[in-house]
Amino acid sequence: MTYTQADKNRLRWRSRRGLLELDLVFELFLEHDFDQLTPAELDVYQDLLMLPDIDLLELVDGKTDTTDDRLVPILTRLRHWQVVKKQ
Repeated sequence: MTYTQADKNRLRWRSRRGLLELDLVFELFLEHDFDQLTPAELDVYQDLLMLPDIDLLELVDGKTDTTDDRLVPILTRLRHWQVVKKQ
């Protein structure tokens, strides 16, 4: 899929979550990594955003692992910002 700026803006908006812990991580991710994502990575990111907040938080915190290998690169980036946020 080709992403227009409007599509990217919608993904940014959908990145706002109902949990402060996730919002803080996503804020850093959006600021530093989001604009470098390829269209294929944006597809995966969009799929990741479909997860419920609690499930997503557990993945980002590393409390659970995903069985979907496509999510691993994005989760790795999010986990990086989770660690930075805690420092």
